[in-house]
Amino acid sequence: MIKEFKEFIMRGNVLDLAVGVIIGAAFSAIVNSLVSDIITPLIVSLTSQAAIGDLAIQIGAATLTYGNFIQAIIDFLIIAFVLFMIIKSANKFKRKNPDMDTEEVEAPTAEEYLREIRDLLASQNTTDKL
Repeated sequence: MIKEFKEFIMRGNVLDLAVGVIIGAAFSAIVNSLVSDIITPLIVSLTSQAAIGDLAIQIGAATLTYGNFIQAIIDFLIIAFVLFMIIKSANKFKRKNPDMDTEEVEAPTAEEYLREIRDLLASQNTTDKL
């Protein structure tokens, strides 16, 4: 069981996933800092509220705090845009790098296989007669 677990953990896609999660967490910290330290103060200066999360509207007895929703949308859009740019540049690099392209090898046709078999049988028949 330990051997199977070790094989599972050492698979390439599991390691790639682990690296992706760690980088994603670090990237999330960067985006949160960008939003809270740069974008939020700009929005606060426009709305004259202390923070985006404080943006709310009173509807009867309920308080609709739409500021947190706006904050989540901003975070999502920044993350989505940066990931789009990373994937776009990776695809551009992949297309420009000819070393990464693999050439397809054409498989022999049935006729070619039959010719090879015929030639092998013919060569065996000539050696058997000697």
